[in-house]
Amino acid sequence: MSSSLVLNIVRFVLLMAIQVYIFNNVNLFGYINPYPYVLFLLIFPFTANRSIYILIAFITGITIDMFGNSGGIHATACLFLAYLRPYALRFAFGVSYEYNTIKLSKVGFYERFVFIAVMVILHHFILFSLEVFNISNILYTLNKTLVTSIFTIILCITFNILFSGRRE
Repeated sequence: MSSSLVLNIVRFVLLMAIQVYIFNNVNLFGYINPYPYVLFLLIFPFTANRSIYILIAFITGITIDMFGNSGGIHATACLFLAYLRPYALRFAFGVSYEYNTIKLSKVGFYERFVFIAVMVILHHFILFSLEVFNISNILYTLNKTLVTSIFTIILCITFNILFSGRRE
């Protein structure tokens, strides 16, 4: 097995375990539950086969659904995230994405923050829209998306900085 495959398997297992055993039990202020497991989908190699990436996104989401008994909303949100990732990459990194010259650990903080923030907010909006599934509660959905996204973005950026390969 290649070292990148082993690294991605270890990342998957660690982030799933951290999500299931720690963050699924965190409930700040009654309704804030951070979801740092999305970091796995964000740092997955950008040059990987898109079909494989979509399959991995589904497996990631369904794993969280199985442990959280959430009926497939995480799988749907992860598939949505996987589908929109090329557009978010183009938005955050511009021309660098077109030439496949980016690596999340090697870009500046601003580009990394924009990419992570856009993806987390999109993921959370789909997730909470499916959770509530009622247009009359749109303000609750938007509020929960915003507040939970802030905590998730902070966690994802912290984990990414702490465990990235770049040493300065």
